[in-house]
Amino acid sequence: MLTQDKSPDVGRTAAPSQERAEPRRAVVRRREPREKPRRQRSVALTVLMTLPLLYSLFPLVWLVMNSTKSLDDLFSSFGLWFGDDFALWDNVVGVLTYDDGIYGRWFANTLFYVALGAGGSTLLAALAGYGLAKFDFPGRRAALAVVLGAVAVPGTALAVPTFLLFSQMGLTNTPWGVLIPLLVTPFGLFLLFSYANEAVPNEVLDAARVDGAGEFRIFFTIVMRLLSPALVSVFLLEVVGAWNNYFLPLIMLSDPSWFPLTVGLNRWNAQGASAEGELIANLVLTGSLMTIVPLVIVFLFLQRFWRAGLAAGSTKG
Repeated sequence: MLTQDKSPDVGRTAAPSQERAEPRRAVVRRREPREKPRRQRSVALTVLMTLPLLYSLFPLVWLVMNSTKSLDDLFSSFGLWFGDDFALWDNVVGVLTYDDGIYGRWFANTLFYVALGAGGSTLLAALAGYGLAKFDFPGRRAALAVVLGAVAVPGTALAVPTFLLFSQMGLTNTPWGVLIPLLVTPFGLFLLFSYANEAVPNEVLDAARVDGAGEFRIFFTIVMRLLSPALVSVFLLEVVGAWNNYFLPLIMLSDPSWFPLTVGLNRWNAQGASAEGELIANLVLTGSLMTIVPLVIVFLFLQRFWRAGLAAGSTKG
């Protein structure tokens, strides 16, 4: 007689087979987006940074407002507000036509000094800085010590000795008396030396030499690209320094046809103090405003290359 097995193990043995038959579902976990770190705001720091900003913008705002005034409104109206008549265009025309348009000649002279002085000094500083950083030669440490010592000497302290030297060489009252000192920049040389020492790998230079490249080709095709952020920084500093150069051209030049804008505008401003001179304070202010505009344009144009170079140099691969 057959009997039915009522053992409880039968049901237990069927359960694993059913579990094996069912496919396992992958568990997908959603990653919750990380919260962006909140920027901490400091009232004290904001106030501390606002004060230098206002100090820097105050002369510029004053210059812009007073450049729109006529000569009468300039002395009869409030300094930090516009006058009754908006005479900016008349002042611009007066600047460009006064004294047979000598302002245009001064502007061209300034561009000439800046283009050759700032460009030449940046190139020479790059060559010298790269040479001091990557080449070993007798007197290298002494040359570097001289460069460091020259950084501490202000340019005004060398103006009179330079004038005495150039007067014996017959270079005074010529553009060379202004250009040659602009070609020397100890601070730019030291900055490019420090940057080349870290940013130019020796392995890249050795590989280029193995491939047969000469030293000048290596410098202009490889090194110049690696030094681009520092080159832009030095060039911006040299442009500002050459554009605002005043004391050296003042003692070097006596012919008004070679004056830069700084010396020329100062002569316009000084002529009003004499008995026979004409007071043209409105033209001096407008000419000063027109002098600032090219500097702002150059800085805004080169700033993106400067930032792009710094960002590229901060990443690997």
